[in-house]
Formats: sequence, C-alpha cells, structure tokens
Amino acid sequence: MESIHIPFKTNNCCGTKTQSLKVDTCLPEVKPLPVAIIGGGPIGLAAAAHLAKNGESFILLEAGESIGSNILTWGHVRLFSAWQYNIDKEAVNLLEQHEWQSPDLKALPTGKEIVEQYLKPLANLPVIKPFIHLNTRVLSVGRKDNDKMKTANRENKPFIIYTEKEGVLQVFEARAVLDASGTWGNPNPANSNGIWLKEETSLKEHIFYGIPDILGKEQKKYINKRVAVVGSGHSAINTLLDLATLKESYPETNIVWIMRKQRVEEAYGGEEKDALEARGALGSRIHHLVDEGKITVVTPYKIQYVSGTKNGMDIVGHKDEKEMKLTDINEMIVNTGNRPNLSMIREIRTSIDSSTESVETLAPLIDPNLHSCGTVRPHGEKELRHLEKDFYIVGAKSYGRAPTFLMATGYEQVRSIVAYLSGDYEAAAKVELDLPETGVCSINLKPNQVDDSCCGTV
Repeated sequence: MESIHIPFKTNNCCGTKTQSLKVDTCLPEVKPLPVAIIGGGPIGLAAAAHLAKNGESFILLEAGESIGSNILTWGHVRLFSAWQYNIDKEAVNLLEQHEWQSPDLKALPTGKEIVEQYLKPLANLPVIKPFIHLNTRVLSVGRKDNDKMKTANRENKPFIIYTEKEGVLQVFEARAVLDASGTWGNPNPANSNGIWLKEETSLKEHIFYGIPDILGKEQKKYINKRVAVVGSGHSAINTLLDLATLKESYPETNIVWIMRKQRVEEAYGGEEKDALEARGALGSRIHHLVDEGKITVVTPYKIQYVSGTKNGMDIVGHKDEKEMKLTDINEMIVNTGNRPNLSMIREIRTSIDSSTESVETLAPLIDPNLHSCGTVRPHGEKELRHLEKDFYIVGAKSYGRAPTFLMATGYEQVRSIVAYLSGDYEAAAKVELDLPETGVCSINLKPNQVDDSCCGTV
C-alpha cells in the first residue's frame, strides 16, 4: 500500500491530526478501470462470463435494444451446427450455478433459440446484468488525451470510449477493450468488384442483405415474384430453400440463383460426406432442386451494376467474359458476406491485414483462398494482439472479410485474452479447441480452391 503525507490539518477516518499525517489504511481504495466489451452477441457475452469468473470488472456496450440483437434479425434460421458448438463452457458453468436448464446439446438451434435459451439467461445473471449497457452505440475508441500520433506514455493512458444512447453522448474509460461488434449489418454489395455504387444503394426497397423471413413476416414481398439470390454459401442456400418452399404454394414464384463460381456443383459442399449432417443436407437439397429445374442457375456471373425499373431492377454483368443482362427482377436477396466496420477504431493503432481486413497475424491462417474452416488452427491472445496494448478485436470481426469463422473459435479467443488480462499467462498461451472435422466442406472443389462460405453456422 502506498503511503502519502498530508502536511495540514485534515479530518479522516482515523481522527483529527495535525502536521504531517501518514495515511496507510484510511484512504478509499482506488478501483481499477473495467475492461470494455463492445457487442452483446455470443462472443461478447462469453468474454463477460470469463471476466466475471476471474473477478475482473467490466462493462458491456450493446448498440441494440436487447442482447443478441443482430442474431434476432435471422432468428428464424436454423443453424447446421449443434448446441454443443455454439455455447461457451465458462458461460455454461455460470448458468448452471443458477439452475439453468441446458438444451439438448445434439439439437440444432435457431437463431432465436440461441438468444432466448442461452444469451438472455446469461445476460441476466447477477454477475453480468448490472454491467450491460443496452441501446449504447459506440462512436469511437481512443486513448485518453492522446490521438493516434502520440506515443509518449501512451500505454499508461486509459482507453476512452465515446458512445451515444438515445441521442445523448456518454463517455466511458477502460483499461482494456475487446471489440466483439462483429460484421453483421455491414454487408458486401452485390457488385462483384466489392464496390458500393449509388445505383445499388438507391434500390434498397427491392434489395435485402441477409436471410429474409420468406416463410414468415416477409412472405408477401416474394410471392409470385421473380427473385434473384446472389451468393454461393450456406446463407444463400438457406434463402433458396425457403423460396423453393414458397414456390410450392405459389408456383409463379421465379427463382434465379446468381453466383461467381465456375460450376454450380462447387456450391453443394460435402453433401452426405459432410461431418455436420445438417450442413451436408443443405447441399443435397439444393442439388435436387437445381436438377429438377425449380431454380435457374446463372454462373459464372459477375455483377457489374443494377439499374432500377418500374417493377424492380435489371442486373447487368459478365458471363464467360460476355455482357449479359438479367431483366425484370422484382426482388434481389444478397448473400455475399460481410465486412468489418473499422471507422470507430480509427484512433487505435491496429494491425489489420490489407486484403482480408482481419487481424494481421490471423490473415495467413484464415485466408479463404488457402483455407477452409477445417484447416484454421486454434489461436488466442498472442495472435490477436495489436500495436495498441490491451486492445483486441475478437469474434467474426477478427476474421475481417474471411468467412471461415466458427463461434467456438471466438469462445477460445476470449478465454485466452481474459486469462492474459487477468495475469494467467500460462493459461493464455495454452490454446485448445474441440471441433468436428469440417475440412470436407471443400470436397467438391478444384485443387487450391476453397468453398468461400463452408464454415458459417447457418
């Protein structure tokens, strides 16, 4: 304990004394600043669980109205990985201390079930709930009184986090920051060049990015319409399967599947050979629908731009190096992946790979040009470090644009980081991960070619 001398008369808990007062025990203890977690999804809440278990103070800042807000936008979708791969072990330990009823670990949850049966009970635990700030959108993160250029004493300055809640600016300070804000809600465009054009943004009433609830609340939008689905991963396949179901009741519904792959067979994945049975079933079902002619496939097709029409849009692109226009498209559903929003951490000294926009050290491990999810090795705090000490990007955002992320990987990331921040360097360095063999997702691909979305959870 640090001793100080007060050379004047003072009143304090030890009584009144004059002259030089040596105070060893009576000053209030200065509490350390908390660890700030940005994002109230599965990875952010797992970080909170590990921090709570280690007795570390924290705050969790979530932009949405509730925990798991992003997941609820695709709450109707059933994951192809079982519960056991979608829950964090330490979170489960905390939940079981409060009589939580575990779901069937072999069952396949929907997004809504993940939120309702797991994330919300976790967020309501007494060691976590008081430290959650909902409706709190992070605007920017930096070092207190230091812009990005200043180096002197930088590591000893707290992080400062500017947020907005209901139109009011709120400022938080933290000793470390874990950015688990993800990439959902920040989609890639349909344009094959990856560039957002005003022609596409102006058609937002006719373009949906993600997996719409086609068989539920958004059904009327797609009934008997000519609908183009862009993308070749499992999000696109889920969308196509729902449209095919809709077509059974409304046969005038016309489905066009647009992708960049050379052959449609490359999108089917491992089918019956896939280690995740439900994921393999997706590939088999879409395979049958294409063979039966219920879905029109346009591939390889590279969209250049879209132009609005009276009833929707025309899509202009290249097929086999020749211009081809797809006309009279009423609605377009885009499943071309997501990209990280890096604007809020612009004043942080990050280490970001220029191509994947992932954490720089991760880039060669997760590059989808080289890897499928089955070949991404486990990694932890060491690989996730940035130039800015005690700042980490975790979860899907740590992978940038790469689609090879698995939820269980994010849980291991935060376990390792929290161990490091808690001073348990041995535990932080011991990185382990128990996953099914998933490399079969690229079984139908040509050499050196990887299915660009084999590793999602939906």
